[in-house]
Amino acid sequence: MTLTERDLNVIWHPYTQMKTAQPPIPIVRGEGLYLIDENGKRYMDVVASWWVNIHGHAHPYIAQKVSEQLNTLEHVIFAGFTHPTAVELAERLLEIIPNNQSKIFYSDNGSTAVEVALKMAFQYWYNSGTQKKKVLAFHNSYHGDTFGAMSVSARSAFTQAFEGLLFDVEYIDLPTHENLNGLKSKISSLKSQISSFIFEPLVQGAGGMIMYEAEPLNELIRFCKEQEILIIADEVMTGFGRTGKLFASEYLTEQPDMMCFSKGLTGGTMPLGITSCTQKIYDRFLSDDKLKTLFHGHSFTANPVACAASLASMDLLLSSQTQSQIQMICTKHTQFKAKIKNHQKLSNVRQTGTILAMDWNAGEETSYFNTIRDRLYYFFLQQGIILRPMGNVLYLLPPYCISPDELNLVYGKIEEALEVI
Repeated sequence: MTLTERDLNVIWHPYTQMKTAQPPIPIVRGEGLYLIDENGKRYMDVVASWWVNIHGHAHPYIAQKVSEQLNTLEHVIFAGFTHPTAVELAERLLEIIPNNQSKIFYSDNGSTAVEVALKMAFQYWYNSGTQKKKVLAFHNSYHGDTFGAMSVSARSAFTQAFEGLLFDVEYIDLPTHENLNGLKSKISSLKSQISSFIFEPLVQGAGGMIMYEAEPLNELIRFCKEQEILIIADEVMTGFGRTGKLFASEYLTEQPDMMCFSKGLTGGTMPLGITSCTQKIYDRFLSDDKLKTLFHGHSFTANPVACAASLASMDLLLSSQTQSQIQMICTKHTQFKAKIKNHQKLSNVRQTGTILAMDWNAGEETSYFNTIRDRLYYFFLQQGIILRPMGNVLYLLPPYCISPDELNLVYGKIEEALEVI
């Protein structure tokens, strides 16, 4: 049997209606920007394999550091023990994230990083003798697929089957200069109930690459802090250079109490999640009373190999070469955006840093289930390009190793699609 046939015998794929989906493409090798299938066909991975692969596939430097770690220490229980890569990664991450962050808590992926932040927020108030059981979040938000992360994500087809099991959340619109007073009024009326405000800074990823401005967000964060609402920045997608700065929170002067990281953290090498917090949050759990402990952990918490991959990825990210590449991608996206923004088949062509997105006008409203999605997806696959539209929202989020010529090729295929689809 082929690899695809064997797969279909035994595997249930994510976000896939297995009855109607096309068979999965069998990828056997990665090389920089490219994924290569069992027949040797090369695909440009312009969505960075669900936004995780920031340096390209099978990067030799990351592979070397992972190999060295595997030959030194593959894993150790993280309750009562520690190890060098976990300590070094925490030290180095705290040097580059907003300077009010003080402690690092390890978990396994983006959803669990969010779960940890929510538990920190709820228990922060519980340990204080206060009951604050609501969370404030944005419409169209997405924070993951575990139950807490689903609860603070927008109610949608993704959460419909679990509706009665999710905890209560207050949703508000994205802030603008025009609606800020209304948002503040609503928050003020609920401040005694709201434990925390969680948001994806500047770009709502899975919600459709919805982009919004830093200044009104900054004002909203400042107001929430005045109302004693804890602030959680979900940087799972926006972190590690995606918005043009190392972290989207760098565009803000008001800094969060907690931050969530994953995806690009390990350079796309393996799962790892991190939740950082301020000293104020950490101190609320310090007690002679063991019931004030944060009771959360994972078997693979702070896995040494994942930490080694993250340290290698950070080396690459902070290099002048990668920083130049990030700025090149930003500039090229800006130029292409200007070229296509008035095309009759497109609307809301938008960009934040290395993220370029556009709505394809298909006679239907913008939606994850817009029928243009499959036509676009398979058109680009035939061209050897992986672009995975969210309904009629087409976006580029390439690894930083992509070259100007490769970007031009992708842009050219988008223009070709505009002529034939």
